Amino acid sequence: MTTLQDCDVLDQEDPLRELRQQFDLPPGVIYLDGNSLGVLPRATLGRVQEVIQREWGQNLIKSWNTAGWMDLPGKIGDKIARLVGAGPGELVVADSTSLNLYKVLSAALRIAQADAPARKVIVSERSNFPTDLYIAESLARQHGARLHLVDSVDEIAATLNAELAVLMITEVNYRTGYKHDMKALTAAAHAAGALVIWDLAHSAGAVPVDLKGADADFAVGCGYKYLNGGPGAPAFVWAHPRHADRFWQPLSGWLGHAAPFQFTPDYQPAPGIKRYICGTPAMLSTAALECGVDTVLAAESLGGMAALRKKSIALTELFIELAEERCGALGVRLASPRNPERRGSQVCLSLAAPLQHAGYAVIQALIARGVIGDFRAGDPARLDEVPHILRFGFTPLYIGFADVYAAVEHLYQVLKTEEWQRPEFARQGAVT
Repeated sequence: MTTLQDCDVLDQEDPLRELRQQFDLPPGVIYLDGNSLGVLPRATLGRVQEVIQREWGQNLIKSWNTAGWMDLPGKIGDKIARLVGAGPGELVVADSTSLNLYKVLSAALRIAQADAPARKVIVSERSNFPTDLYIAESLARQHGARLHLVDSVDEIAATLNAELAVLMITEVNYRTGYKHDMKALTAAAHAAGALVIWDLAHSAGAVPVDLKGADADFAVGCGYKYLNGGPGAPAFVWAHPRHADRFWQPLSGWLGHAAPFQFTPDYQPAPGIKRYICGTPAMLSTAALECGVDTVLAAESLGGMAALRKKSIALTELFIELAEERCGALGVRLASPRNPERRGSQVCLSLAAPLQHAGYAVIQALIARGVIGDFRAGDPARLDEVPHILRFGFTPLYIGFADVYAAVEHLYQVLKTEEWQRPEFARQGAVT
């Protein structure tokens, strides 16, 4: 079994260890929830203060020109593009993931209706993040289409037929951490005549992504998870250049106009991805997002996303090894893929009977000890198939091997001593 001393050596030899200094991490906290909200970069406070005090406070509206506010969504978009395999000028920061999904799914459905009117089906996973499904359900009604949900990855192949208009997939599943093969699945959907939309919420900044290499059609993603942009950070949207100019996106706001300051009463879409901008960007949060993206780009001189992925796999493999060896007899079960190539930068655990309902309380007990993960509810009617999930994200920018060792030791103590049964850990907050 790997020891704490072994982990200390791994940390000392880690070529990425200097990247941790980019962040303000609270003392005594092992933060394994970067897949929900990334850690605060040290540069963010100063940058946001600069925007408030100088750019807004002193230069006022002039800063749209003098501070480059107007160009920031595209500037940061080009930075994110380097992380997801897109080209310059192809990706833009705007709005939320939900709104951006609404834009690209609308465009994809219109393309399908123009090219193959008989295609009326949107396919996604039942375990996809709910907002994706809600947006798809709404658009299916608006476009006379039908949303079809599959219960397992193995069922996707059977849906790649002449009825399929759009395959809408989150590359790394938020519940299990399952990582789809983007290139293979995109090729299979294209061979069937369908378009593919990828949600990169749990991919961007966490795993290497190559949108152009995979020949993807559209992609969206958020800025507040592995990109460390802060709570509610703006999202991003990408359209393959072959699709970008085909249709208006439905939220045709003034900054998506070809010449917004001509103030014409009719809408003329901007060329390319710029038409996917809607309204005025939230400049404070957009500026903060750039600091977060820069923390990921800081790894480029150290091997970039490939190096981050290598460390991520090492961290998650160690966590699985220790959790099973130390806590397996206490009911801990792996709910993520065992194959690291099919797993994102997170590990999900479940609890076997008689502890199958204890997941929330266990997470709360861990948080009280300074080990921050999160809980995702299963299906109470069939917990054997869809269990409650104890979810842990491993951001290699600031998580070390000794952190992993300590986190598992805390989990062992919470389960062994039944600490999770304390009444305060059963009280549910608004956010789990």
